[in-house]
Amino acid sequence: MFLSPETLVPLGVFLAMTLGSWVVLSSVAGRSGSSESRLKRLLDPAGSRGAAEAAQAKREDAIQTKVARAAGKIGKSIGTSDEDELGKLRLRLLKGGLRADQAVPIYYGLKLFGGLLALAIAGPPLVYRYGFDSKTYVMAAAVGAIGFYAPDFVINRRGKQRAESIFLGLPDALDLMVVCVEAGLGLDAAMRRVTAELGQSSPVLCEEIAISNFQIQMGRPRRDVLRDLGVRTGVDDVRALAAVIIQAEKFGSSISSALRVQSDAMRLRRKQLAEERAAQTSVKIMIPLIFFIFPGVFVVLVGPAALQMIEILGKK
Repeated sequence: MFLSPETLVPLGVFLAMTLGSWVVLSSVAGRSGSSESRLKRLLDPAGSRGAAEAAQAKREDAIQTKVARAAGKIGKSIGTSDEDELGKLRLRLLKGGLRADQAVPIYYGLKLFGGLLALAIAGPPLVYRYGFDSKTYVMAAAVGAIGFYAPDFVINRRGKQRAESIFLGLPDALDLMVVCVEAGLGLDAAMRRVTAELGQSSPVLCEEIAISNFQIQMGRPRRDVLRDLGVRTGVDDVRALAAVIIQAEKFGSSISSALRVQSDAMRLRRKQLAEERAAQTSVKIMIPLIFFIFPGVFVVLVGPAALQMIEILGKK
């Protein structure tokens, strides 16, 4: 049976309202609102707070698991089968920190869900405002495209943030590795020390190094692990560091000296980046100055004179 636009729009609105009602009812039904639970929270606030946080975390994990499962099932039906495209997509997801086995199907499912949700939200107002004409279809297609490509924007943004975090934390990690190696530790032990000491200041970098440590412990060659670290992070400095360590091990040179030189170069590059951003501040601040500050100053300084001129010219 062919569905016309007049029947598709109410159907989309019904599906969106049903999904929203299900989410609200699921969140409300999961709460413990009995009198006994409230009395326990009043008598033991610390214990009840911990239990509430654990229950909230459990509910969030359950919801995320259900959403991931549903998105994965949808994504398997619309995903591509080209190995080259899948490899590029997996690498992009890895750069964004998404390493789950079902990351690719979930990605495709979220794209489809985002496009349908955007159409369900923007479709009824567009139809109510413009009716069923070509302008409505074009605007609905644009809104659907925004929802469809929203996951790409989020993943790319997340990948850039992770790459910047790795770039900023790498010199400090190399300094600590130099100290550990010169103190007599091996490179693997120095990497484990870095993950233990810098977990708070550089969590993204420590996470990637911890994955590399685990792969080395599982028996993979160190050169392959270091190459994968450079490719997985997408940071040129990490690739250069991996090449330097591999070359130092191959020719038997001092690893501490190579790490020290690499650390100095990366710290200089980080300093240059800070100076570049500081120089861009004077240019970026012109936009708020022109649109928000100068009009107020202009009104305060020129306003009284303008009122006097209008009054004088009015009398004449």
